[in-house]
Amino acid sequence: MMINDTLWPTAWLNPPKQLEALDGGGYRITTHADTDFFNDPTGKHMKQNGHFWYKEVRGDFIARACIRPQFLHVWDAGCVMVRKDADTWAKLCYEQTDFGLTAIVSVVTKGVSDDANGVLTDAGAVHLQMVRQGNVFAMHYAPDGVHWQMVRIFSLDVAQDEAIQVGINSQCPGGEGTAIDVLSFEIIAGSVGNMRAGV
Repeated sequence: MMINDTLWPTAWLNPPKQLEALDGGGYRITTHADTDFFNDPTGKHMKQNGHFWYKEVRGDFIARACIRPQFLHVWDAGCVMVRKDADTWAKLCYEQTDFGLTAIVSVVTKGVSDDANGVLTDAGAVHLQMVRQGNVFAMHYAPDGVHWQMVRIFSLDVAQDEAIQVGINSQCPGGEGTAIDVLSFEIIAGSVGNMRAGV
């Protein structure tokens, strides 16, 4: 599952069932069943078995991906994710919600996870962005990859010189597996001028 293109992630936490190149560029990640990253606030259901394809990055960055999930089950999703460790991470997802609609969903984990459904969209493919400035992070989405809309701004307990994992999470918490197409991915060193605007 090694990829030579320097734009793409280089390591896996929980490798998927399959990774295959798409005609025209990008990759399809075929997930295993019952896979997720979520530290349930009640402490009853803790999962760390989602497929995370990542690079280690130090300092400020802009991470962007274009995600096209196959929505077969509730909570199927493709996400941009940042992770320090099992208790410190965040993901921005294009997800099939438990309300029967697809939406931009965000999760921030500081020991336990929160879970926030955002804007509803059925765009097919969505551009997701995660931005870091110090220990402050911002999440954005855009149907076209140009006109970004803020999802949330938050902090994580990470040091500026500390390497964190940045990449793609693919998940299928509620079914027998699905496929997540990642049409593009890049990590840009530095940050944006306006964290709220994403540019």
